Amino acid sequence: MTAPPLPRRRSAARWLRTPQPAAEAVRALQEALALPEALCALLVARGLSNAGDARRYLRPQLDQLHAPELLKDLDVAVARLSRAISAREKILVHGDYDVDGMCSTTLMTRALRALGGDVTPFIPSRMTDGYDLGPAGVQAALALGATVVLTCDCGTSAVESVQALQDAGVDVIVSDHHLPGGPLPAAHAVLNPRRIDDTSPDKDLAAVGVAFKLALALTRALGGNENVVLNMLDLVALATVADVAPLRGENRAFVRRGLPLIRESRSAGLRALVRAAGLDAKEITAGRVGFILAPRLNALGRIGRAGDGVRLLLGDDEAEAHQLARQCEEMNRERQELDRRMLDDALRRVGAMNLDDTWGLVLHGTDWHPGVIGIVASRIVEQTGRPAVLIAVEDGIGKGSGRSIPAFDLHAALAACGDLLLRHGGHKAAAGLTIDASRLDEFAVRFNEVARARLTANDLVPELRVDLALPLDDATDELEKLLRHMEPCGIGNPGPVFSATGVRVVAGPDRIGTDGIKVRLATSRGPLEAVGWGLAHRAGELVAARSGTIEIAYKLDRNEFRNASTLQAVLVDFHAEADA
Repeated sequence: MTAPPLPRRRSAARWLRTPQPAAEAVRALQEALALPEALCALLVARGLSNAGDARRYLRPQLDQLHAPELLKDLDVAVARLSRAISAREKILVHGDYDVDGMCSTTLMTRALRALGGDVTPFIPSRMTDGYDLGPAGVQAALALGATVVLTCDCGTSAVESVQALQDAGVDVIVSDHHLPGGPLPAAHAVLNPRRIDDTSPDKDLAAVGVAFKLALALTRALGGNENVVLNMLDLVALATVADVAPLRGENRAFVRRGLPLIRESRSAGLRALVRAAGLDAKEITAGRVGFILAPRLNALGRIGRAGDGVRLLLGDDEAEAHQLARQCEEMNRERQELDRRMLDDALRRVGAMNLDDTWGLVLHGTDWHPGVIGIVASRIVEQTGRPAVLIAVEDGIGKGSGRSIPAFDLHAALAACGDLLLRHGGHKAAAGLTIDASRLDEFAVRFNEVARARLTANDLVPELRVDLALPLDDATDELEKLLRHMEPCGIGNPGPVFSATGVRVVAGPDRIGTDGIKVRLATSRGPLEAVGWGLAHRAGELVAARSGTIEIAYKLDRNEFRNASTLQAVLVDFHAEADA
């Protein structure tokens, strides 16, 4: 039986309107850039009133990247890997089982092999080996006879495993981006922009960005072909978007330059993945990477074997690539069904709670799949506006994944519950944990206490940032095309949201998909089609609005259907306006 939806507010968010930019600053930017007023106003509203800063934002280039050598321990890592390559030592590249880990592992394996390295990639199993460099990774390195282990997207918290390898005479080089939860491991080198003594300016890198910088510095040191590394910016873009890294600074340059390489990737596997997902004839955008490509690759790590993802990305055989890409499709469909069943179960449990008293949610189940709990946790956060940790319990051990809201530092909250956990790690917005099942109830109480102490009631109301007031008459095809220069958009660089008042609904709403609506809005150029995803429950408000006007928060997009491309508004929120 499907769980009933949680009650939703009529207007889901509190609008935070960016102050309208000063007219003088907008005119100055217009004169310098020769761009329309609306785009210049948007840039000024985002703090880009300087023409040079605006140009760099609109056209990010790789020469904006900081020198790799600014990463702490990079010189030590390059020196050790150089010796290993020269002496033909065996190198194990140990990655995590998500897209960032797979892509980082693939990038470093390719780069090292191009320089003559004897390299074996290894990805642990989420189901049997657990997260991070653990006993399985230690055993794999010793069985291989490796003298160097290079981690990708893990290792910062693997103090015991690193020590075990170092004691066995294996040098460990950690490349990672996760927040240190305590002392760093006693590795040969630790490359992590988030370590407290790191000197690199950009702390937002995904693990693949750290791997890229290491590969580039190593290639330069050994006189290799830098194009080998630069041609893997498709992997950097894919993993940076998939890991929801902020799309600003160096990440913006990585993704902007890497997205166009994905469809024509030198990786037969990535090309096959694009074809299997039906994107071979479409522009590869950050949105399509995040919502279409990444989930397919992630499905292997969630409910299959993440090592197959590295095989897919490393492979050159078209037939094998096609087979593995089809496997991604099948795994993703299975993952979606698991998501649906678990979400229904979780929502039933949330529905039985008193959310007035529960500000931090902890849910657990003995029949939940540990590979998809993070996805479902995100859905619970969207539905409730509260940080949530979901835990899959098996044989007395719980493996949990949490997601948070902007006002709540999840990593710090788990640290405050650290005495109840076997291990934990992650970021402010997403984290994982392992817990003895006997401590679950105590953890649920403590986590809620931490949330109640660190949040206010206002924090639980979602916020919608509106960049600029823009009448629908000014929302033109030309502006929509120019707005594409703001891509890639996502965390750290959200897609622009406009507001318009006095809007009349002239047709609709019509239901589309499972929870969407479509309406036509009046403009001086004729009706403009608008869609609102997740707004079907508010269709009645739009019917009532036919007799008056509404204020809308919207984005601009294009609707591509049957070889036709038309301007489209995407409704983010709306409310009826009072009668004059």
